[in-house]
Amino acid sequence: MQAAPAHADEEFPFGLEMMLDAARQPGSKRLPTLDIGDGGEVILELWCKGGKGQFSVAGNTVIFSAGPLQDRACPPARAQADDELVATLSEAATWKRQGDVVSFMGPKSLRFRINTN
Repeated sequence: MQAAPAHADEEFPFGLEMMLDAARQPGSKRLPTLDIGDGGEVILELWCKGGKGQFSVAGNTVIFSAGPLQDRACPPARAQADDELVATLSEAATWKRQGDVVSFMGPKSLRFRINTN
């Protein structure tokens, strides 16, 4: 019996952009996005802040390291939500992809949807 190769929809979404699967914050049309490069480098655009980071992936294990975030004179609630999102992503230990949905699991879980347009 021969092992079948992994399907492309089960691979880590290198080279793709994802949007957080969450409700919008009051007074904002924006949702956080991760634009992941082919080498794991990430451009973060959060509810208010922005910055860069890096994903390291081995199998279903993931490590996210955030770089410094740009403080864009954010309202306190959005700044706190951005900081909490980055902390949750940094605490994730594993990931899973099902179609266009990528989940990061740790003490808390996050779901992102791959932008397909």
